[in-house]
Amino acid sequence: MLIKKILAALVLLSATLAMAAVDVNKATEAELDSVKGIGPGTSKLIIQERKKGDFKSWDDFISRVKGVGEARATHLSEAGLTVGGKGYTPASSAAKANGKAGKDAKAEAKADKQQAKGEAKADKKDDKAAAARPAASAAKK
Repeated sequence: MLIKKILAALVLLSATLAMAAVDVNKATEAELDSVKGIGPGTSKLIIQERKKGDFKSWDDFISRVKGVGEARATHLSEAGLTVGGKGYTPASSAAKANGKAGKDAKAEAKADKQQAKGEAKADKKDDKAAAARPAASAAKK
């Protein structure tokens, strides 16, 4: 019975350690290998690139480590990898949100322009009609 409790405690401890954050700038090759999604090849690439200097950000990490893009960075971050103690948040999400806002603003500006154009056209028509009335009444006399 005591052995079962000890084994359960060890399993819990190892599960906790497996979920612990692994900082890419401080981790050993073995610690990097322990992150789900990083194999021996990727951990060697990370170590080689890190020798050139610490990774300043996730963008720096993505640009320097071959085979890591936004999708993989997201998965690695979810598995516990950090850069400078920070998880990955895709920059494209913010860019997409800004891009959508920009598109909405452009569409609104276009609609405003078309409305103004339509109003100007209607005003010209009214002006022509008004100009034609005095001429028509003068011709009747």
